[in-house]
Amino acid sequence: MIASVLVANRGEIACRIFRTCHELGIRTVAVHSDPDANALHTRVADTAVRLPGAAPAETYLRADLIVKAALASGADAVHPGYGFLSENADFARAVLDAGLVWIGPPPSAIEAMASKTRAKELMGLAPLGDVTPADLPVLVKAAAGGGGRGMRVVRRVEDLTAALESARAEAASAFGDGEVFVEPYVEDGRHVEVQILADTHGTVWALGTRDCSLQRRHQKVIEEAPAPGLPDDLRAELHELAVRAARAVDYVGAGTVEFLVSGTRAHFLEMNTRLQVEHPVTEALFGIDLVAEQIRVAEGAPLPDEPPRARGHAVEARLYAEDPARDWTPQTGTLHHFSVPPSVRLDTGYANGDDIGVHYDPMLAKVVAHAPTRAEAVRRLAGALEKATIHGPTTNRDLLVNSLRHKEFTTARMDTGFYDRHLTELVGGPGEPYAPLAAALADAVGRSRFGGWRNLHSGPQTKRYAMAEEEHEVRYRHTRQGLEADGVRVIHADPSAVVLEVDGVRRTFEVARYGDQVYVGGTALTALPRFPDPTAQLAPGSLLAPMPGTVVRVADGLAEGSAVEAGQPLLWLEAMKMEHRITAPVNGTLTALQAAPGQQVTVGSLLAVVEPT
Repeated sequence: MIASVLVANRGEIACRIFRTCHELGIRTVAVHSDPDANALHTRVADTAVRLPGAAPAETYLRADLIVKAALASGADAVHPGYGFLSENADFARAVLDAGLVWIGPPPSAIEAMASKTRAKELMGLAPLGDVTPADLPVLVKAAAGGGGRGMRVVRRVEDLTAALESARAEAASAFGDGEVFVEPYVEDGRHVEVQILADTHGTVWALGTRDCSLQRRHQKVIEEAPAPGLPDDLRAELHELAVRAARAVDYVGAGTVEFLVSGTRAHFLEMNTRLQVEHPVTEALFGIDLVAEQIRVAEGAPLPDEPPRARGHAVEARLYAEDPARDWTPQTGTLHHFSVPPSVRLDTGYANGDDIGVHYDPMLAKVVAHAPTRAEAVRRLAGALEKATIHGPTTNRDLLVNSLRHKEFTTARMDTGFYDRHLTELVGGPGEPYAPLAAALADAVGRSRFGGWRNLHSGPQTKRYAMAEEEHEVRYRHTRQGLEADGVRVIHADPSAVVLEVDGVRRTFEVARYGDQVYVGGTALTALPRFPDPTAQLAPGSLLAPMPGTVVRVADGLAEGSAVEAGQPLLWLEAMKMEHRITAPVNGTLTALQAAPGQQVTVGSLLAVVEPT
């Protein structure tokens, strides 16, 4: 029996595995990089071991350090989670060679399937060789790892070389393996996968299907189980192919076989030899704990001959600290307050007051709803996200709510091109129109001990706020009867809540303030100074860092005085394990270049200046 588990991972998945271990009475060991010294997964574990450094390559990707930590802490088993070393056969062997239990598939199975190129060969497929215009569009894909990293869609042959170089660099940074390959890119297909679970006695379960078609940058955003609208014969074919793939490599444990479905045809993508991020929807559907099953299988316990029956429908949304309206730019800062209604499941690696840094994936949490029908599950998830309290960096919450309520999704007609078609209509929006007034009234009450009214009539007070990239000026008065605003009846106001009556309709607004950041319900505002700072000016054409990160590359031959074209990549930033291009905004001349490879930058740092032609 396993008594102590070290989780070779961080964040949400480490916390989720620890939760099951605690329920089973198993002691837990965390490992952490220096930025994660006070992370939630480190705090909830029974024991924590430091991995010196910050970058994944020197911490969570160091198999030798992790095995050493397991032995030093007295752990007798290692769970890899997902990402990092979870699909690294050498790591699995190192764990086994150290006399520890590996909670995962045999190294031989990982080796056969973890490389997408070798997996395709095993399934009788082969990647593309020399790409011609007739092959377009194609997908450049990392052979190791997943999560959308190391993937590039190429629509012109002349763009292939740059895509290969970029994908190799990103894959090497994320997985320690820069191998990539090229395959046909199926436009507007559905991403459908099958969860499998196998024991050491020859039993293999196919635990239904999942649809993961809503993706950004080839990384899943919303997932559900079962995949809606699949014909019974196609569903049976997917189950059969998944089981066949597992048996072909003598698979043990939890894994996922992924397909791209176009019409009634299924194209094999890959087999992930690990637990998937979206495993909670399968757990909700079948009423099981996949992590607990992984542990039991690792202990040698047999699975029943047949899996439990699926019931109802489950939907999961990944909540990211990112701004979809700004090319999905990752966001950093303090998560002041975060909570969701109890009607849904929350898997997260953050708690109130935690800092969201630059080194790792920007996913805050997974929010999961289960209900008897798909429509009910979708409605429950959208409502819970809408009512969630998220005070901190910008997130994709509004995008998730709008996606779940979009007709194309509610009628199950979505595909992997969903956000390419609908992103503009799903992001942004004007925000709550009375949010600036509620913020101003709450602030007025909080700053005034005696109510602020005067014996003589006075002019209105004014406050300015930025909301949805627009400035709003609010006017109100202190009177003997309390606060007064034109056209709106103020029923109540205190620093944390404001009640307004507009045209006979009473509405309550919860208000929270952290420095200049104000949150009114789900609307974020920034309190602006009464008089703008006249010195806060930048040269026209200034390119500022949209996020904190590291400059990894500068375009070849680029120097001050170079002529550049609009859209031309000038340099690349790496933040949260992904590369972000900084491009020229206009045709012009590069008059200043303030960035160099290896340089650390903060939000708003001046990177370059392009003077328009």
